[in-house]
Amino acid sequence: MVESTTAAYNEVNVDAVWNYDPEFRPLMAKFKDYKLLDGSTEKRLKRISDASIIKRFELTPFPEEPNDVVCPHFLELKWGYGCPYDCAWCFLKGTLRMLPDRTAPKTKPRKKIMRHVLSALVETSKPELFNTGELCDSLMDERNDNPFSKWIVDIFQQQNRHKVLFVTKSGYVDKLLEIDDHSQAVVSFSLNAPTVSKKWEKAPPVSKRIFAASCLSDAGWGVRVRIDPMVPVPDWKTHYEKLVDQIFTHFTPNRITLGTLRGLQSTLNNIKDDSWTKYLNGENTGWGKKTNDDLREEMYHWVLECIEDYMSLKKVGLCKETLDMFDKLERDFTKQVCNCIL
Repeated sequence: MVESTTAAYNEVNVDAVWNYDPEFRPLMAKFKDYKLLDGSTEKRLKRISDASIIKRFELTPFPEEPNDVVCPHFLELKWGYGCPYDCAWCFLKGTLRMLPDRTAPKTKPRKKIMRHVLSALVETSKPELFNTGELCDSLMDERNDNPFSKWIVDIFQQQNRHKVLFVTKSGYVDKLLEIDDHSQAVVSFSLNAPTVSKKWEKAPPVSKRIFAASCLSDAGWGVRVRIDPMVPVPDWKTHYEKLVDQIFTHFTPNRITLGTLRGLQSTLNNIKDDSWTKYLNGENTGWGKKTNDDLREEMYHWVLECIEDYMSLKKVGLCKETLDMFDKLERDFTKQVCNCIL
């Protein structure tokens, strides 16, 4: 892989960003040649400066073996870490295990975040989606007078090439609804069947999340949905069919991403409630243990069939699923659309 610290400036972004902050000077950007899912190679941003704020997620190799997972390499905007909720299977329990406060919500200095983000917008000419919810809930700061969402959306509105992604289980979107200009922002709600959520997600009720999503959709926001992880609880077909019906009764997502349980060893070593792990009765993959193949395939087929009653399956993706499962579902992984990419 070739690495470089030089890239063509995005002139539109340079002008807009410098108008936003005349004293701004960009930090060093490192670029790398990445093999994309369609087999082509492109030079993309790897990180800004020390990668403490802007960094590309590249932990998954290009899928070649049957149990390799399909995951496009996306950009993380690491403005904070932790989560106010306590989902039993959250991978942050393993990822943040060495921190004194573990998964307690923490944010980084705003001035630093701003400089790193502005640098990325200036240096990156290829359109990107900046994911603010990989290491935290993107809306965990919303109760503040000037929350992260407001000022980060304002920064992204200074240009028209890149977008910022919020990923959340929150039902509180009042501050987002106060933002008039939001064409460069996308909000993705993580949802699950209510019976699953009540048992394993210590988060706002699914109905409240769906209502919040519908309010944003009605206000013109780009809204996506993640149904992840799907869990094969008793009568799961009925539960997930009702969830899909409930979603589309209130609004139509721009995109839906489906996923199933992924038991990373670091997560399994640091959880308190392991009652969900009985469903990890399948293979070890490039991204943890999974539910057995036949049942997983059946779940995907069923939920995809439910969704197809409402929208094209071209707008539906799979999260960190194996190459083998893509083949079984007759889905072309090279044309993957999912939560974390434009």
